[in-house]
Amino acid sequence: MEVNAPSSSLGLNDLVGRYCGDPESVYHTWFLGEDRLKAFRTLRRGIQGVVEDIQSGTFPRDYRGSSLEVVMTAIIEQKQVFQGAAHAFYWKPKLRIPDIYEHRDNQLGFARFLAEALKATREDQVLAAIHRLDSLSIKGMGPAAANLLYFLHPTLMPAFNTAILTGFNALTGARLKLGSWQDYLAMREGVLDLNTRFQDRFSRDLGAVSGFLFDIGIGKLATTGNVETALVFEEKKLQKTVEKRHQEVMADAQEASLHARMQAHLLKVGRALGYEVWVARNDRSAPNCHGGGTLGEGTASKLPPMDLPPEVLGTVELIDVLWLQEGQIVCAFEVEKSTSIYSGILRLQDLSLSLPEPGPNLYLVAPDGREGEVRAQLARPIFQALANRPALITFSDIETHCEAICRFGMGHESLKRIARVV
Repeated sequence: MEVNAPSSSLGLNDLVGRYCGDPESVYHTWFLGEDRLKAFRTLRRGIQGVVEDIQSGTFPRDYRGSSLEVVMTAIIEQKQVFQGAAHAFYWKPKLRIPDIYEHRDNQLGFARFLAEALKATREDQVLAAIHRLDSLSIKGMGPAAANLLYFLHPTLMPAFNTAILTGFNALTGARLKLGSWQDYLAMREGVLDLNTRFQDRFSRDLGAVSGFLFDIGIGKLATTGNVETALVFEEKKLQKTVEKRHQEVMADAQEASLHARMQAHLLKVGRALGYEVWVARNDRSAPNCHGGGTLGEGTASKLPPMDLPPEVLGTVELIDVLWLQEGQIVCAFEVEKSTSIYSGILRLQDLSLSLPEPGPNLYLVAPDGREGEVRAQLARPIFQALANRPALITFSDIETHCEAICRFGMGHESLKRIARVV
């Protein structure tokens, strides 16, 4: 499906330029953000867990408490673009949809789809998996799973929701619908065409162009195909939406500052205890509250190989703080302020499962008021079997005791004085 350019006054080049240049567009607030980068391998591991649960017969008859809920929660915390992405998977007992909880054959068909998508290395393999799932005609199972595909194959499959499809229809004049895989695939062809035409502005990762369509769909970017939506956006919701987006951006900046402060404490303590320290690759330029400079200064420039495959090593590089000794990870820390505790646990679990036993000491560093949430999440069946369970360090404890541990601590065992077993 070809994407037609809007009128000259609102030309496609201008729209793309406005999108890429707006610091509060989805392009800047989501696509270029660190949370998106951290999600990919975490979600791959989580989707594999869904497949294993279904195949073993341990997948529950409800969305709540399932490994699928864990995966979708990690997706919906990707801010604007994926809000509401989990709704299609909620079990609706009156309608008995989506029919993957009580219908065993449909459940297995969904697992086969996910397994095929996980193993796929080519476009035709992913498309074949889609067509096989579609042929099952599972009641209530539309292309909501396209968002799972995006996190498995971001260069092949765009994200998908109401706003993105609305934006695509506004841009092209198409009348595609949400509940059809065929319409999703038709949209995908147009998205690929648009991405190719602006390959110097977007990215091989289709998240960038998906965000562009999202901003058109909500009316933030006006084009001839969404005049009414844009007018409503402008006249009734613009100020409120812009203020809300501004507040979100400011809150993100404040959160990033606090996140960097906790990382700085952990780096300082690690050095004082005699360890080589590593800070997440994408946080190296953040300011260091201890002595100025950046977090990356004085940290390891690269991680030791540790006999890990390159894709696993790439994920490990995004863990917030690591303490290293003789080429091995001694402690791993994930700092979680307001995002879901799910994702931090999944990243630490992913690291632990990738290394020989007993593995490193794992820590979640979180605000004081989230201990109950950490306990609740670790009580979920998917985390019950963890042999290497993370302990909790609260923000106030690391803030209060940072200097004392630096002066009097003896090795990583000193953390046990402030860590809470959950």
